[in-house]
Amino acid sequence: MAASPGPAGGGGAGAAHGSGPSGFAFDSGLEIKTRSVEQTLLPLVSQITTLINHKDNTKKSDKTLQAIQRVGQAVNLAVGRFVKVGEAIANENWDLKEEINIACIEAKQAGETIAALTDVSSLNHPESDGQITIFTDKTGVVKAARLLLSSVTRVLLLADRVVIKQIIRSRNKVLATMERLEKVNSFQEFVQIFSQFGNEMVEFAHLTGDRQNDLKDEKKKAKMAAARSVLEKCTMMLLTASKTCLRHPNCESAHKNKEGVFDRMKVALDKVIEIVTECKPNGENDISSISIFTGIKEFKMNIETLRENLYFQSKEALSVMLEALLERTEDFTDCAYTSHEHRERILGLSAQARTELQQLISVWIQAQSRKTKSITEELELTILKISHSLNELKKELHNTAAQLAADLLKYHADHVVLKALKLTGVEGNLEGLAEYACKLSEQKERLVETCRLLRHVSGTEPLEITCLHAEETFQVTGQQIISAAETLTLHPSSKIAKENLDVFCEAWECQISDMSILLREINDVFEGRRGEKYGYLSLPKPMKNSANLRSLKADKPDSEEQAKIAKLGLKLGLLTSDANCEIEKWEDQENEMVLYGRNMSSMAYSLYLFTRAEGPLKTYQDLIHQLEVFAEEGLKLASSVQAFSKQLKDDDKLMLLLEINKFVPLCHQLQTIIKTPLQNQVFLKVDKCITKARSMMAVLVQLLSLCYKLLKKMENNRWA
Repeated sequence: MAASPGPAGGGGAGAAHGSGPSGFAFDSGLEIKTRSVEQTLLPLVSQITTLINHKDNTKKSDKTLQAIQRVGQAVNLAVGRFVKVGEAIANENWDLKEEINIACIEAKQAGETIAALTDVSSLNHPESDGQITIFTDKTGVVKAARLLLSSVTRVLLLADRVVIKQIIRSRNKVLATMERLEKVNSFQEFVQIFSQFGNEMVEFAHLTGDRQNDLKDEKKKAKMAAARSVLEKCTMMLLTASKTCLRHPNCESAHKNKEGVFDRMKVALDKVIEIVTECKPNGENDISSISIFTGIKEFKMNIETLRENLYFQSKEALSVMLEALLERTEDFTDCAYTSHEHRERILGLSAQARTELQQLISVWIQAQSRKTKSITEELELTILKISHSLNELKKELHNTAAQLAADLLKYHADHVVLKALKLTGVEGNLEGLAEYACKLSEQKERLVETCRLLRHVSGTEPLEITCLHAEETFQVTGQQIISAAETLTLHPSSKIAKENLDVFCEAWECQISDMSILLREINDVFEGRRGEKYGYLSLPKPMKNSANLRSLKADKPDSEEQAKIAKLGLKLGLLTSDANCEIEKWEDQENEMVLYGRNMSSMAYSLYLFTRAEGPLKTYQDLIHQLEVFAEEGLKLASSVQAFSKQLKDDDKLMLLLEINKFVPLCHQLQTIIKTPLQNQVFLKVDKCITKARSMMAVLVQLLSLCYKLLKKMENNRWA
């Protein structure tokens, strides 16, 4: 055990946020330091408790005495660091200063008391007679430990209140600026206000991101992630929708499109405040009540309690519970897209569950009147039978929803309707617009209904929330695409109207991609495996040629730059998802090509997070370091694929070499851009690098797909 354990990286964590927007009442780094010291402090207090409970007749060796003293000193040092952080928080928040300072004083006193009572190193020497220590005053140590825990808890709770107040203040600033943006009439004024809005959104994103990481409740964490995702995507939509309105002020569809974005952002901002303040609006339904899988789980738990207690609940309550559960299966049987076979099986299993519940109730009544071995065995059998039927029903519902979702994702993978809407828009074809708007509405309704079914079978509360988020996103974005397409059709030569439609179509494509990931996660949960998650690569160390990076800005992108790279990053995020899909097809996950491909995909995802002002990459310099490693990993992959090509026949080998010849030059081009100094043009360099990385990922997806097919072909030929 170290003499003075503590958060070695506390300052660094705080610094990571230090370059954010000014005007913070409370540096989020303080919260990180507080939490880090707390994590050091509480285990040490636990060790003191263990020492307090030792037996008095235990031999007090010098080694034992030294260990006791080290623990006391370590606690006192950790308390000292904790108090400094607490005082810093107090100085920034006058309304809570007195409460925090009192708690800090108590914590400091407790730390000093513990240090004094554990100063026992000289206890075996004669001159120590009469000294008050942990061995002579256990009560004193207990009181000090309790006071320490109490005061630390108070400081942490007060610090939490500070964070919540800061998030609320940040939200209010964003809302006030949004109101100004809604009323703006000139383009020049809009640019000025949107720049301020961008800074405020970056501040809000940092605060809520830290809060999301701190949340212990997975359900709240999923809700926060969904709300933050809406805000992140809507920021770009708000920019293009507002510009379109300013360019075409008399266009009704443009105003409708803009209003939809503002409304959705306001709802998301309110949702964040609900989560951090834990205040539910009146009448909010608990999402778990609408999930069939949750209902089945609760029903099975209730019938299983009959093994221990025959009078736990009434027969009527159990019947009502099953009926409510089976009523929800009507979402599947009434769905127009459910196949006849699936519908018949669901109805059959529902009827079987009803019959078996009646049998269970009959045996249950007998068991209450006469407790014999045979009746107990019969009760057990009926419980097992109805549990089995419900498990079969679960399986059938899952298969139905999963098949519908997979078929739908496959059918709409090429986004034919979106492409047609863009084309009819630039052609000014109103008839074509009506036709394809109708098709998109049908597609939207089908996606919404499929998300609703997936929500029933998701298996966990966070996945239920993700399904609900997908459902809402398709519902809203579908309408907004149609209004954006209508604006373009009425103004076919408008570049801003075309850009606006592109932004909404990209958001739709992104949600389709997210839905495929969601489906895989639901399947993983159902099959009892979460799916092996490979973490993103940690921030790479500077490379040999990093002297060239000294001219780079070490700070974060400003709001204007962030808005530009956000659009670049969206496609990169989609390609990362495509690459992961290809990687998951491989049976041998330790194949060298898979390992390099996975590394590149992880790094590309970190680049994507950077474009959203999230993730481990904080500055431009961090980004360039990551891109250096990304290019090198690409060349390693190319070498591995080239080695694999030597095992192939001539035609297949040629096909693969053609793909390699596309990929390798892109890697070299990226390395060249990184090494080329661009004085005072940092953003241009970053823009070129992300664009090149995006091209590499597009070829990587094709390369992985082709390698997988050729490997399968080679294995099949070998078997033949």
